[in-house]
Amino acid sequence: MLRERIERKDPLGLEVAGLIQSGALVPDQTVNRLVEDRIAQPDGAAGFILDGYPRTVSQAKILNELLQRLQVATVVVYLKVDYNVIIARIAGRRQCPVCGAIYSWSPNASVNSQVCDYDGSRLVVREDDREEVVTQRLQAYDRQTAPVMDFFRSSGYTFWELDGAGSGGPQAIARRIQELLKDFGWKPAGQPEPGSDGKQA
Repeated sequence: MLRERIERKDPLGLEVAGLIQSGALVPDQTVNRLVEDRIAQPDGAAGFILDGYPRTVSQAKILNELLQRLQVATVVVYLKVDYNVIIARIAGRRQCPVCGAIYSWSPNASVNSQVCDYDGSRLVVREDDREEVVTQRLQAYDRQTAPVMDFFRSSGYTFWELDGAGSGGPQAIARRIQELLKDFGWKPAGQPEPGSDGKQA
């Protein structure tokens, strides 16, 4: 979303670009303005998913006010994964520096390709996938984002905590979320509830 606004070179995009280029963090107020503007676009009319946001309690409080003002029916889904699993997964990730393809690498695998299937480039470990960097990110998560979960739990939202490392992979998790959403009253795109024009988040 940030990259999209920067490429657009509108006033808000230029503001964000200036902050990022200077090495500063984009303030919560600016991020929330971006989100409010984005969900007001036509493709958000039937509902939307916010992934990786909000990251702070400050952002969550502003989002809460926005959702209440817009009368958006909201569900919070928390995919919980043990830190050791997260570190192992990310530390085992390799990327093609040319095309960007991602591969999983395991020291226990009988065969581990060292080159990209698409262009033959030698796979690399991304700088932000190093174990010490991942550990720092998880510590930052504990400080900043974990309290966001407490905020949503105590604010009366429908809150589901699911095993993010369960069997079946991402597809199985997605199906489980869809089942819960249907019980909540969510209708897939193109199947609106008769007489309802409300948004879903």
